[in-house]
Amino acid sequence: METSLYLPVKRHLESLGYTVKGEIGGCDMVALSGDDPPVVVIGELKLSFNLELILQGVERAGACDEVWLAAKLSVRGKGRESDARYRNLCRRLGFGMLGVTDRGGVEVLVAPSTISPRRNPKKRSRLVSEHKRRKGDPVAGGSTRTPIMTAYRQQALACAAAMTAGPRHVRDLRPDNPDAGKILLHNVYGWFDRVERGVYTLTDAGHAALKRWPEYAAGTA
Repeated sequence: METSLYLPVKRHLESLGYTVKGEIGGCDMVALSGDDPPVVVIGELKLSFNLELILQGVERAGACDEVWLAAKLSVRGKGRESDARYRNLCRRLGFGMLGVTDRGGVEVLVAPSTISPRRNPKKRSRLVSEHKRRKGDPVAGGSTRTPIMTAYRQQALACAAAMTAGPRHVRDLRPDNPDAGKILLHNVYGWFDRVERGVYTLTDAGHAALKRWPEYAAGTA
């Protein structure tokens, strides 16, 4: 699975000084430098180098400073990573290529070009905001068919965890969860019921969510 590539590529980018998190804004991975404003790197993962991987890179390019395409190296060395036309296309687009070995090593096949002008600042800003707001790195890049643990979902679970002992007032939740008011009001996941003005309690769906993600019920996430 593509998730098997996530940790090797994450470690490689971390060795370059980036903070890396998976599955942000539809991207397999987003990495930020410590600068202000940060350098934004988007990584896309596939089990093999193919046209779809390049097309994903093209779609992401406007929202970041660098695009890295990563895939497993073919066993016999006859994959697209050995095709000079494929590598040259990545160079012309300014994309980096990373090959992941069976032992989890990472080889730089093509280095990305110098930082290009940002063409989609709104999307870039959303990626940076989600990266900074999300606690830890709860989702491996390349994950599919599972709910993405966004910063919003993390805050909703934190609010739910705070209600396990009974109803809570919004103002008591805001110090640790700045968006508590909006989360409880809109109740996107159906986890909360309004008891009275500004006071909410947990529904059966909320209790079920805490069982699904027990680390939040324990208050450790």
